[in-house]
Amino acid sequence: MRLIIHRGAKEIGGSCVELKSGETRILIDFGLPLFGRNREPFEVDDLIGKTPDELVKAGNLPDIKGLYKGEPKGIDGILISHSHLDHYGLLSYVNPEIPIYLSKGSQALIEVSNIFTPHKTGKLNLLPLHNKRHFAIGDIAIAPYLVDHSAFDALAFLIESNGKRLFYSGDFRGHGRKSELFHRMLKQPPSNIDCFLMEGSMLGREKQVYARETDVQARIEQILLERKNISFLFASSQNIDRIVSAYKACLKTDSIFAIDIYTAFILSKLEKVSAKLPQFNWKNIRIKFLKYQVDCLADAGYRDLLFVYNKRKIDIFEINNNKNKILMLGRDNTVFPLVAKEIDGLQGAKIIYSMWEGYLTDKFKQYCQTKGLVLETVHTSGHAVLEDLQAMASAIAAKNLVPIHTFEAEKYLDFFKNVRILQDKEELDLGGEG
Repeated sequence: MRLIIHRGAKEIGGSCVELKSGETRILIDFGLPLFGRNREPFEVDDLIGKTPDELVKAGNLPDIKGLYKGEPKGIDGILISHSHLDHYGLLSYVNPEIPIYLSKGSQALIEVSNIFTPHKTGKLNLLPLHNKRHFAIGDIAIAPYLVDHSAFDALAFLIESNGKRLFYSGDFRGHGRKSELFHRMLKQPPSNIDCFLMEGSMLGREKQVYARETDVQARIEQILLERKNISFLFASSQNIDRIVSAYKACLKTDSIFAIDIYTAFILSKLEKVSAKLPQFNWKNIRIKFLKYQVDCLADAGYRDLLFVYNKRKIDIFEINNNKNKILMLGRDNTVFPLVAKEIDGLQGAKIIYSMWEGYLTDKFKQYCQTKGLVLETVHTSGHAVLEDLQAMASAIAAKNLVPIHTFEAEKYLDFFKNVRILQDKEELDLGGEG
């Protein structure tokens, strides 16, 4: 079995790993880059209107024969670990005959993104996976493992061929609402691993103010108890742990959780995966209608659902009359002005910023200052902290620990054993007959 990291050996985002064994070739993840060569933000517009061949020559797509539309299929399958764009965001260029394997939750979230966001995957050959249910692609045997991550239904993968075993961590953590998955892995890790591809997104970052998802929920509760005006939550609607934390905080403080149509639709789609997730018609949840979201859902053929959502609609008059009882999902810098423009008296209102601070622009900080809005960061990462990375590496005890999804590959040498640092496009032969 041979391994090539096409992208991600020394950066966060754009993850793409190829495995070859016998006559079989598979990929693990095929993500949109987050950064360019000099760590400047990746310009998605650079992809528009260009063919896969042009993008390969420009270095925006990895040079992988048999992967892209318009050429004979040479890749036997693609495993997608979770529904973040830096792990699936280039699938629109893939030959549609290639099967894409992913969890049901990831599939649902990608389908939602196709409706509401510019990042369309197009028609794909999607095949759902189940936790620890083994399957094979040609010469390669695979077992998916559910992991704790800020993306719902995220997976790691155990891959075996010709007597060699590789474990791919995907993105994971040990401090979310599904932390039991992390601790279960430590107690019963996959054994005899020849190569462990382990993410290290948190290496080199400052220690978190909020160590656990439950700490985030507790702080949201406290803010809601102390408020004298409307409160806003900036969080990804696809960060289901955070949506659950906010909802639980609203229940404990008898607050109205005003979500948007996009969020309501996500929760509706995921109900089949987990019946425990809050739904638009649950106690204390209301829906704020935004025109562009109404149009997206109507254009996708969900007009009937809009009539159902309308029963839980909250209008601007009710919002203005109950401001000190509402936590409104503002979501991000671009959506928020659409939400806030009709609300009276925002002076002193608090924005609970519950996302990576890298998204918080100076322009938006100035906007908040002008409006008299108070920003407070209340966030915990979707990625494992150093102590949890060390615990996982120790439990797996692989013969080779290969950094991926990190800007700090060299620091692995300081914190872990059996480290093998690869460069992008470098091939590692794990042995066996593959």
